[in-house]
Amino acid sequence: MAKPMAHSSILIYTSAMPTMERPTPMITQIGSLPFSDVDAAVAYSLQHDIPFLPELTALGDAMLEYAKKPGSLACLGAFKKRRFQTVKVQCVGPATLIQSRYDEDDAVMRVYRHVEAILDSLHADEIILFLDEPALGYVGFDFVRLWEPIFESFPVIRGVHTCGNMQWDQMFSAPIDIISFDASQYDISKYYETRNGKRIAWGITNVDQVIDYEPGDLITGPCGLPHLTHSEADAHKRLAMLRQAAERLRTRS
Repeated sequence: MAKPMAHSSILIYTSAMPTMERPTPMITQIGSLPFSDVDAAVAYSLQHDIPFLPELTALGDAMLEYAKKPGSLACLGAFKKRRFQTVKVQCVGPATLIQSRYDEDDAVMRVYRHVEAILDSLHADEIILFLDEPALGYVGFDFVRLWEPIFESFPVIRGVHTCGNMQWDQMFSAPIDIISFDASQYDISKYYETRNGKRIAWGITNVDQVIDYEPGDLITGPCGLPHLTHSEADAHKRLAMLRQAAERLRTRS
């Protein structure tokens, strides 16, 4: 497998900010949104503790669509006009592209080029990068080694999101920082005695699905909000739910 070269020209800016006590940031989302207006989508994202790069499926931002033309996302230009302390971005993972009939080298390079385009001139102190791999439980090959050249090439906090069930011990032993999963369907807390240093992004529909919250964990929806199955009203309801959940978790901890 060809290995991408580490990128050395990504510009990551920091800005002087007054030191202020603020709640631990935990609310973010998976990425896809039902909006068709770029400014509305970016404004929605900015309401989260950790803003995330919106992917507007109504404007062609579905994972397998932007993989055809890496770096082509409707909100990317508007999003890069902002400055962030912590920001989350995401990209379809190489295992998912291989499942969609891309060969291995092409899959890795498409992911690399897409992430490179997102991070170039993104203004952030800290960047969380999720690789979206919805169906890892059905992958019959070593997917972890496909992630390594991507994560090694960029100065990011490494996360992987999967929607379905899988052998969760593979995630806890992988060289990543955050495991994102659908907590409305699965309880992964019973698959580990120790987290092995991992943070968890709990994908929830209500706070009771957060079984084992630890400081540094995130809360999200279980999966994205594509326009074919969700409305803008659904997106606002999800944000309200996440805010209520975060308040309860902060009180609990």
